Amino acid sequence: MRNLSAIVSLLLILGLIYYSFFSLMPRNGTPASAPLNEFSTERALVQLKEITKEPHYYGSKAHKEVRDYLVGELTKLGAETEIQEGFVGESLLTEVAENDTMVTHPAGFYLIKPKNIVGRIKGTSSGKSLVLLSHYDSAMVPSFGASDAGSGVVTILESLRAYLAEGKQPKNDIIVLFTDAEELGLDGASLFVNEHRWAENVGLVLNFEARGSGGPSNMILETNQGNADLIKNFIAAKPDYPVASSLMYSIYKMLPNDTDSTVFREEGDIDSFFFAFIDDHFDYHTANDTYENLDRETLQHQGSYLLPLLHYFADADLSQLKAEEDFVYVNAPLLKMISYPFSWTLWMLLFAIAGFIILLFYGIARGKLKARTIGRGFESFLLALVICGVVGYFGWPLLKIIYPQYTEIQHGFTYNGHLYIAFFVLLSLAILFKVYKRFSKKDAVAGLYVAPLFFWILINAAIFVFLKGAAYFIIPVFFGLLSFWLLIKQEKPNLLLLVILATPALFFFSPLIQFFPVGLGLKMLVASTVFTALTFGLLLPVFGFWKWKNILSVSCFLLAIGFFIAAHIKSDFSEKRQKPNSLVYYQDQDSNTSYWVTYDEILDDWTKEYLGENPEDASKYVTNSSGSKYNTGYRFAAVAPQKNIEPLELQRNKDTLINGKKKISFTISPKRDIQRLYLYTDKKTTFDSIWFNGKLETIPEGTTNYNNQRVYNNLLRYMVSDNEPVTVEFIIDSIEAPAEFSVLEYSYDLLSHPQFSINARPKDMMPKPFVITDAIVVKRTFNLLDLSPAKKAMVTDSIQ
Repeated sequence: MRNLSAIVSLLLILGLIYYSFFSLMPRNGTPASAPLNEFSTERALVQLKEITKEPHYYGSKAHKEVRDYLVGELTKLGAETEIQEGFVGESLLTEVAENDTMVTHPAGFYLIKPKNIVGRIKGTSSGKSLVLLSHYDSAMVPSFGASDAGSGVVTILESLRAYLAEGKQPKNDIIVLFTDAEELGLDGASLFVNEHRWAENVGLVLNFEARGSGGPSNMILETNQGNADLIKNFIAAKPDYPVASSLMYSIYKMLPNDTDSTVFREEGDIDSFFFAFIDDHFDYHTANDTYENLDRETLQHQGSYLLPLLHYFADADLSQLKAEEDFVYVNAPLLKMISYPFSWTLWMLLFAIAGFIILLFYGIARGKLKARTIGRGFESFLLALVICGVVGYFGWPLLKIIYPQYTEIQHGFTYNGHLYIAFFVLLSLAILFKVYKRFSKKDAVAGLYVAPLFFWILINAAIFVFLKGAAYFIIPVFFGLLSFWLLIKQEKPNLLLLVILATPALFFFSPLIQFFPVGLGLKMLVASTVFTALTFGLLLPVFGFWKWKNILSVSCFLLAIGFFIAAHIKSDFSEKRQKPNSLVYYQDQDSNTSYWVTYDEILDDWTKEYLGENPEDASKYVTNSSGSKYNTGYRFAAVAPQKNIEPLELQRNKDTLINGKKKISFTISPKRDIQRLYLYTDKKTTFDSIWFNGKLETIPEGTTNYNNQRVYNNLLRYMVSDNEPVTVEFIIDSIEAPAEFSVLEYSYDLLSHPQFSINARPKDMMPKPFVITDAIVVKRTFNLLDLSPAKKAMVTDSIQ
């Protein structure tokens, strides 16, 4: 009977782990035949297919087509619809070490002209407005934007349609905001918050985003105040599959990007719920972010959030969401959400410490806890924890040595990433079972359990000080203390009861074991292995009684090897797992030279067609100035044929002398279809004031003075749409008036430009995300004060 109980307990644990994932999201999308007042995945997919026919990055032809389509869809819903456009400018800053201190310096100016789509359903009252938010631009160059953020756009359209099908009018104004240029710098959100007439009355934002193409959608809060009332209202709205924890926002802040919700919080003090899914991270910002690859269940999960929240917040008092108090919160199967005030966390921690100490003395008094057994418990737990930690820490660097092609995947989550997570988790379990087979005896389980409980209380003490959002970690500890009491009180406690007491640990931590490397890349495999060991420790009351630890250790090891073999089989690139690669044509018109350049560390047959078998280091010829999310620079370069790329047009508008100061103005007009324009001048040049398309560069207070403090030559980073020109105007001391400027023009048309015959990529390759690839870059220097004959051909004088 004891063996049967052990087998049933094993099956129950496996079932609970499965359910901890199964319960996170709906299993199927809803059909088009669903009632009109319900969210239909199939109906939303019709619109998604339309807006993801091709990449629609900022300034592209498809970008305008998607905008026109969405305006039409909002108009059909009866929304008062408009396009909001205007220049957004921002002073860029950089930190430089000076005398062992980081000093902030100006680093140029950023300029862009987003075009937001704004619609409004008028409410019956004059209360605060509810904003439904997503962005309609896709990531630059390669991405079709189906998940990021086409999924958010169609979730809003379909949910609003279903809401209106009820035939009732909301109390609050419902504003639909599809922002532009989110992928470039959250610029559309900034334009709306700072300049739109409706922005000042916004009470709450519901923002829909993506950082992958599947998996459950996580709810994350953005607020400057306490979250208590936001959480209370979220729970009251009763979404069917809430996936949320106060830890998630802390993890989100570790990611290398913010969202439009951040702008609403920072620039408007407007609270947001935002919903984002992160699984299948390998599709993020790539050519594989397509209609076909978006998980239908994930889209349904987004709809399962928005429709009930829309019904609730359309009639709620949105002026009553600010709070001083913070809540700890976490989702849980069956219960849906658990929440309680932060003020409880200290008392809960103290209660756990007190309970642990009392049970420790109680166990010693009953003769169930021996110093030797407790010592063995610490020895075994620490040994297993350290080994698992070392395996996880060195796992990803070792994988990159074995498979150097993984270095081409910049965000660090490979196509076979889930297989590696399974491999490292199972390997950790094999280690844990082996260690505890050596040290444990079934009559000493209570003594062995002291160490895991001690470490979990220590972890929760650290959480109280440094990461209060994870304070719900104390809940499984309380159940662990109950198990500890049973181990002390009973000779043979019921294994199934012990499994039930371990359920909170399984529900809370099993998804987290997968979450860390999925969300943050395989460099976080160490979090998976360490969390596996810590969770194993909480389940020791069950595992300690199992006689077949060696069998389980060997079984886990063999399963781990199986997953590693499966990962190895899928370690190469294929038509379903494309290699990201890059190619750029870089022309320096000053020296009349051109080069092929690439960001790739490993060249393939396609890039070798242009760079050859032995390309040189790119720094010998070209300086990368485009920047990238992961600070990736040009890696290799080779001489390229000279092409006749149409030059931009320069017009000197003004050169006047006022009180010993010069006021100079000139305009740069692209003559070909470009997407970026960067302007440089000598960093020693000092300006009294400088404007770009009328936007004055204003250095924030607390930053070093602009004069003589630029540490780079950067002057302007201009994101171009519709080939709109840029006018630069500045005031400067007449004796220091700058003569020379350099311009870099970027166009994303290398593969389609008529002067080039670039072979199509093989099907097992795709454009590299997060960098400017498939582009033509032209560098040109011009002199405003002493134009040479060669330069006069491209300059028009109209000096005033």
